[in-house]
Amino acid sequence: QLVESGGGLVQAGGSLRLSCTAPEFNFDEHAIGWFRQAPGKEREGVSCFSRPGISVYYVDSVKGRFTISTDNAKKTMYLQMNNLKPEDTAVYYCAGRRYVGCSRSVEMFDYWGQGTLVTVSS
Repeated sequence: QLVESGGGLVQAGGSLRLSCTAPEFNFDEHAIGWFRQAPGKEREGVSCFSRPGISVYYVDSVKGRFTISTDNAKKTMYLQMNNLKPEDTAVYYCAGRRYVGCSRSVEMFDYWGQGTLVTVSS
């Protein structure tokens, strides 16, 4: 089970950090990712991280602004979001795969958080 926190309302240019606890995950054995879904749009892959060969993915629109990371001791993964833009407004979901290997596809992920709303005002 994945449990998210950290969403909220922020002005454009601001920052937020999303957290996702995954008590049963071993980040060395499972790829993890963040997705988002804006109103009226499909869910899109934002970022993915996978060990052991280490694979990292960011969608072009967030490159240089968002950073994915994990804390093995806390069984928690993070999405640090800087220089937020109104177009980043969406419900953000953390997700995990049964296997290593990044994917940007919703269908490739097996476990999902409940979602947290991020609203960026202009």
